[in-house]
Amino acid sequence: MIDAVIPVWKPIDWTSFDVVKKIRGQIKPAKVGHAGTLDPFAEGVLMLCAGKYTKKVESFMDKEKEYSAEIQLGIETDTLDPTGKIVETSNIPHLTEDKIKGVLNKFTGKIEQLPPMYSALKVNGQPLYKSARKGINIDRKMRTINIYEIVLINFTHDTISLKVTCGRGTYIRSLAKDIAAQLNTVGHLSRLIRTRIGEYDENSCVELKDFPKWLSART
Repeated sequence: MIDAVIPVWKPIDWTSFDVVKKIRGQIKPAKVGHAGTLDPFAEGVLMLCAGKYTKKVESFMDKEKEYSAEIQLGIETDTLDPTGKIVETSNIPHLTEDKIKGVLNKFTGKIEQLPPMYSALKVNGQPLYKSARKGINIDRKMRTINIYEIVLINFTHDTISLKVTCGRGTYIRSLAKDIAAQLNTVGHLSRLIRTRIGEYDENSCVELKDFPKWLSART
């Protein structure tokens, strides 16, 4: 039995539950939960809580999160990420650093955001993604989120790379769509890395292949 907080570096193409299942299988009978889903196409810090620390999941979900993100402009997908089907394309206006920074400033602070249909958020007890897969669009309420900082890292004629520091409940996919709209085009989130949760960053994380060694050092 192990009681621990386990920051794991989630690889691309794994669901958050895949990671939980993998770790749970190695530390039975301890309970394991995660503090905040990370989409399969994304990689980065995933906080797992085992044993008595599963009671602290909520407190970890409240921690500040930091992401490295890339927005692909001119193409929108139904999932708002690279795994979805293209639903709209648009011309991309000429981009300048000042124009992009002017738009990003509109998304700093407390803002209203519409959660994406392809998300685990439950409406009337049903995860939205289940309705989305059936082609059903559910009315969703705007939610107040907190974006502490958005830093422009780089841009090309059709991509924007950002560092986003935000609070709980932020969907970076929705942010990508909304930023693209403010630039008078469409877009989707083409790459996402969660680089930090609170004080936990990549240097704090254990990779899945190294977990048996991590575990043996603590048991």
